[in-house]
Amino acid sequence: MNKKIAAIAAFFMAFMALGNHLAAQEVKRLSIKEAVELGVQSSKHLKIDQAKILEATAALEEAKNRQLPDFKISGSYLRLTTANIDLKTAQKQGESSGSSSGGGVPSISQAMYGMASLSLPLYAGGKIKYGIQSAKYLLEAEKLSAGNDQNAIVFNLIEAYTNLFKAAQVINVIKENLAASQSRDSNFIRLENNGLMARNDRLKAQLQTSDIELRLLEAQNNYNIANVNMDLLLGLPESTVIEVDPAFISEAQEEHPYTYYEEQAIANRKDIKALDYQQKAADLGIKAAKANYLPSLALTGGYVAVNIPKFLTVTNAVNGGIGVQYNLSSLWKTGASIKKAKAQAQQLYASQEMLSDNIRLQINRNYQNALLAKKKIEVHNKSLVQAEENYRITKNKYDNSLVTITDLLDANVALLSSKINVLNAKADAALAYQQLLESAGALVQ
Repeated sequence: MNKKIAAIAAFFMAFMALGNHLAAQEVKRLSIKEAVELGVQSSKHLKIDQAKILEATAALEEAKNRQLPDFKISGSYLRLTTANIDLKTAQKQGESSGSSSGGGVPSISQAMYGMASLSLPLYAGGKIKYGIQSAKYLLEAEKLSAGNDQNAIVFNLIEAYTNLFKAAQVINVIKENLAASQSRDSNFIRLENNGLMARNDRLKAQLQTSDIELRLLEAQNNYNIANVNMDLLLGLPESTVIEVDPAFISEAQEEHPYTYYEEQAIANRKDIKALDYQQKAADLGIKAAKANYLPSLALTGGYVAVNIPKFLTVTNAVNGGIGVQYNLSSLWKTGASIKKAKAQAQQLYASQEMLSDNIRLQINRNYQNALLAKKKIEVHNKSLVQAEENYRITKNKYDNSLVTITDLLDANVALLSSKINVLNAKADAALAYQQLLESAGALVQ
């Protein structure tokens, strides 16, 4: 009686533990579109790109602020030692009048003054204008770079989703094969007990079952790793179990010639457009450097107030006018700045040419890989039909004692591999097509 109670208690505790484990693992079914949307929203890389866009926007505002006037206010209070003051003008007036001053110069121990100055730039050789336009180009370049990063991130999400799908499908196929192998082992044990099968043949079958179990463990481990990777990409808790939708491998794929994807890349690749804007900004940088040869012109104004107790008071000293400034050192310093700006422009020109070559190579490679992946599906489907027929024939021969157990087990292994290869080939073909779209800049519109 006590044994029964203990058994019931143990079963109840095991059931509760299993329930808690399942509750801790949230199962979330996602289509590939939903996974991409969730991954883009939680992408840390895209958040960095948004911060860079904000920085470029602030740089544009900063460049525009250079058009605004500068307004400065300053003031000082000074304590003086015994000051020697010699008013030449006062002495000359006294001599000419034939009289001498009745009192001495007052003792001055402190002074106060305040100044306000206003300067509005009218002309700076074009540096302000070029700076604003350059900042606009760099802002557009940052936005396009963010779009290019998003295109790459979407493909990474699709690739992770595909890997998770492949891992899940491999587990299903291996489980199905393991169940069949275990059922066969049970039949072989009965045959051995009845003296109809050699012990060695039964052990060979069980050895294959053990091998299938090992493959299942490896497949489950690969699935767990792929699932955690997907959770991190989507910003989900690592305990979340993601169920993929296998429908994406059957989605229709548009067939176009290679030139179509090359034209799409020229029209859609955001990294090409980003480099173009950076090139424009570099060209403006050359003009801005040359502008240092020119003088600057500004509208100026100011106010001065001075108070020296017992000696001098100045108020309402307002001034205004136009100021011209020219730095003579620019005659021998500007040349280096121009050379530097031209070198940066040349680097961007070379980068554009190199990027163009790399894009052509990427599209060509991905186009050929997409064609190859579709052909592999056809080959693996044929192999699966052949493996199924081979297993059927081998099984009939084995039942009629025409082949050995080794032949039957080999046929079973070939069938299992063919099933896995078909699933992987379909997933690889879907991924290869997405990679072709990514290289053409058409994955994210």
